[in-house]
Amino acid sequence: AERLSEITNTAGPVDATEELWGECCSIWKQMEECQRKLMLLGTETMLPSDAKLSLLMLQWKALTAECRQWQAKNPEIISTNPDVLLELGKEELQKIKNDLEMMLSAVRLKNKNLEEDLKREKQWYEEQKHMLDTITEIEEEANTQVGPPSTERESNEVKNKILKLKAFKKEILSAFILFLDEHFPPIEKGENTKNKNSSAESDVELISLKEILEKLINKVIATPHEPYLTINESFWPPYIELLLRYGIALRHPQDPNRMRLQPFYK
Repeated sequence: AERLSEITNTAGPVDATEELWGECCSIWKQMEECQRKLMLLGTETMLPSDAKLSLLMLQWKALTAECRQWQAKNPEIISTNPDVLLELGKEELQKIKNDLEMMLSAVRLKNKNLEEDLKREKQWYEEQKHMLDTITEIEEEANTQVGPPSTERESNEVKNKILKLKAFKKEILSAFILFLDEHFPPIEKGENTKNKNSSAESDVELISLKEILEKLINKVIATPHEPYLTINESFWPPYIELLLRYGIALRHPQDPNRMRLQPFYK
């Protein structure tokens, strides 16, 4: 009633205001009467279970019949005054406009995120295409060459170099793993709880630096277009600081809880 009275104050004519105010007062009196009846029903004495069930069934039937009547009833217009209806229509249109503006903002934000994802996907596609074209060119050059003894000798030399590189890679990886196991061993549970006041943190099993590096490398290989790894509670903060400080890993520019391996291969 207060909202409608405010609207009618701006509508203009005094008779429209008085007419709408009278209708609102009448509706308000009907609501008070219904509320009074409901309060009287709520203060009834508790009946035995059988009688109470019968009463509830009767109330349910009455409410069902009333619901059907409301469904079949056409909505009544609060007022037939054109000035009042005009103001109500303006207010409703303003609400719809605000809702549509909020929806438009959400859609634009979603489109922006989709455009960023599409840009990353295109970049990853171009990298893969470039790599495939390079491999195809190398394969075509190898197929177009005639096979004299010199070519076979060069092929054997290339195979030997590849085998040496694989052996050197295996040796480097073994030395790297030994270095990590010696200087950065797995964290014991006692070290995890040291200088910690929270009992919840002591239940988290921390992973070693070697496992963190393996996760970063696997993430780059599995999804090169999205190489960032989410940092969880199993990552020991000193290890994260170590990787970031010495340039082995990089944080996400917008999310500090994600990091990736430094792209040394670029």
